[in-house]
Amino acid sequence: MRRREFLGQLGSVALLWPSAAVAQTSKVYRLGTLTPTAGIPEASQGGKILIKTLGQRGFVLGQNLAFESRGAMGDVTKLPSLVAELKTHNVDAIVIIGYPTAVAAKAAGVPTVCASGIGDPVETRLIESLAHPGGNMTGISDVASTLSAKRLSLLKEMSPKLTKVAMLWNKDDLGMTTRYQASAKAAQALGLTVQALGVREPDDFNEAFSVMNADLPDGILMVADALTILNRKRVFEFAAAKKLPAMYEFDYLARDGGLMSYGADSSESFERAAALVDRIFKGASPGDLPFEQPTHYPLVLNLKTAKATGLEIPPTLLALADEVIE
Repeated sequence: MRRREFLGQLGSVALLWPSAAVAQTSKVYRLGTLTPTAGIPEASQGGKILIKTLGQRGFVLGQNLAFESRGAMGDVTKLPSLVAELKTHNVDAIVIIGYPTAVAAKAAGVPTVCASGIGDPVETRLIESLAHPGGNMTGISDVASTLSAKRLSLLKEMSPKLTKVAMLWNKDDLGMTTRYQASAKAAQALGLTVQALGVREPDDFNEAFSVMNADLPDGILMVADALTILNRKRVFEFAAAKKLPAMYEFDYLARDGGLMSYGADSSESFERAAALVDRIFKGASPGDLPFEQPTHYPLVLNLKTAKATGLEIPPTLLALADEVIE
């Protein structure tokens, strides 16, 4: 009798199991992405990395994962409404780039993972501490002062006669202003003079170029945010016309025509951002997840740009490069 009862119960469990399995996987997790520029669509490098990494963790696009991408196209005033739009789509988390985006996401209270470009989140009071962010935010950060010193030393390796460096940054962006300040301190420690060229809108680049024309620097360091990235081609062209070595913060800027870059590996940053999203999907609070530091900082040199500009990259610098674009 007991055996028959047991088999009957087992049969009931077997009948219920498929329904239980469906119930466990029936939720569709919604990931949003938001940037001050063109967004991170599925087909972009960042989008592909996010989707692939989440897929490896059981969240498959079109099955239990939905993907929403938004971009402010350079108009940061749109960011609050874009975050609100993602919120109405019931996103479980958003991956963002840029300090203004982080401010908008924090205000909206949406679980947020910062992939890059937010500056020092503690100094700008986005979070309580890197170890325990608090609130609704976690992500990837970096040490601007250390990176700035390395970028400038590489720029000096490129041009040993470097004594004055022009720094371009968006002075309306608090996150990038703190990064500029760290860069200026690093330059002074290296005995370099800083030509400070803060910009607020596209027309300001004309004035910045005029200042450099009147008092030509020995090199350029561009601090990357939505404004400077959207006007990057103008900076590339000016540097080329004046045969000035220029350093950029992200690898894709060197691949896009900049002379050289040194900064966090963007692919790694997106992979680790996706891993943080995975933990949020599984119930973790962003404020309990420590901010992480990148582990790989590739030096990318664009030999094609150097040749077109008439600049010669020293063999010692070529030997240090992680990637050389020919």
